[in-house]
Amino acid sequence: MVDMDWKRKMVSSELSSKLHVTIPSPFKVPVSSPISCSAPAACSAYELYLRLPELKKLWSSREFPQWNDEPILKPALQALEITFRLILAVCSDTRPYTNHREWNRRLDSLVTNQIQLIATICVEDEEGDRSAPLGDKRSSLSLLPHLATWRKSEALGRKILCTIDNEMRRCKYTLGLGEQNISGKPNLRYDAVCKPNEVYSLKDNPYADHIDNEENQTLYVLHQILESWIHASKNLLRRINTRISEGRFGDAASDVYLVERIWKLMAEIEDLHVLMDPEDFLKLKKQLHIKSNCQNDAFCFRSRGLVEMMKMTKDLREKVPAVLGVEVDPTGGPRLQEAVMRLYATKGDCDKIHLLQGMQAVEAAAKRFFFAYKQLVAVVMGSAETSQESCDSLSQIFMEPTYFPSLDAAKTFLGEFWSHLG
Repeated sequence: MVDMDWKRKMVSSELSSKLHVTIPSPFKVPVSSPISCSAPAACSAYELYLRLPELKKLWSSREFPQWNDEPILKPALQALEITFRLILAVCSDTRPYTNHREWNRRLDSLVTNQIQLIATICVEDEEGDRSAPLGDKRSSLSLLPHLATWRKSEALGRKILCTIDNEMRRCKYTLGLGEQNISGKPNLRYDAVCKPNEVYSLKDNPYADHIDNEENQTLYVLHQILESWIHASKNLLRRINTRISEGRFGDAASDVYLVERIWKLMAEIEDLHVLMDPEDFLKLKKQLHIKSNCQNDAFCFRSRGLVEMMKMTKDLREKVPAVLGVEVDPTGGPRLQEAVMRLYATKGDCDKIHLLQGMQAVEAAAKRFFFAYKQLVAVVMGSAETSQESCDSLSQIFMEPTYFPSLDAAKTFLGEFWSHLG
């Protein structure tokens, strides 16, 4: 039972005395996450296939030490540039059975969502960090200007330029990729930040020379985009922890919702596997010797970055006491739950409410990603792959109890409370 004294100002004393709501006992969530990496050999093979050691050097290089958002924006821009390479590969695909129409639709959506995320990061960058590297010159190394003039990709390329113009309108600068920029805003020094020539130098995977399969390049590029956004999100999650520690709850809330959107973007990237030709992809799976061997060897767990991102997402629950300004009751009492209900009722600090809501939104998006991934594996590789023990850990993730039992219990109580008023 939960004490309702603090709530009596909201209702008559008679009603309060009659209201008794039983709150479910807090879930006992294991301290250790069920998610873990695949065998080291499988993870290393995955990283070598994607040339991740070289990509990580590009993500982590600091050309502008005074620019605090470089660790977040750099991998995001590089993911966008790699997406331009994917567009080039799809438009160059001469197989008559490729679904070019749907590829164009999906790629348009993927690029738009990435530009929206980048624009949001840039706008918030202006508010707290004015050291972004700007100039007058446009990019001379990006693939986008080429896409906007090549016959096969011209329509999509020009659409992307319009999207950049539209999404960057709230920002004091633009990306400088050939968009109109009618207002004459300064350009981000895209080539210096993104290094498109170095990104393009990683266009071929180690198997490009001796595997004759068009889907090899598609698989390679898709996962490079995915890993770039994973790296950006990990830096965002670190910044969230820092901002909570500093009491900057409004800024932390903005970052939390960015992480939620990245989880959704990652699901969209994974969904592109559906457009790969079934026979060609399964042949590639054999050529690359991709198979599950043990319980924790679901294919996505070969990404150490994804596993770390999920653990960092789950660890957001440890920040709830700091947000509420109370300590966890060592006896297991409802101290956190009561603090949450008080916050919801008094509306005393809206930034804290937004942050707590965002944390739960991130949890939902992360679990939704792994649920969708399990269904995707069945669609792309056959249901036999999802019936193996290797997918058990996937099910554990999205079936696991809430990471935020105090928030869940508070909402359960308030829902019951208001239902009695009717």
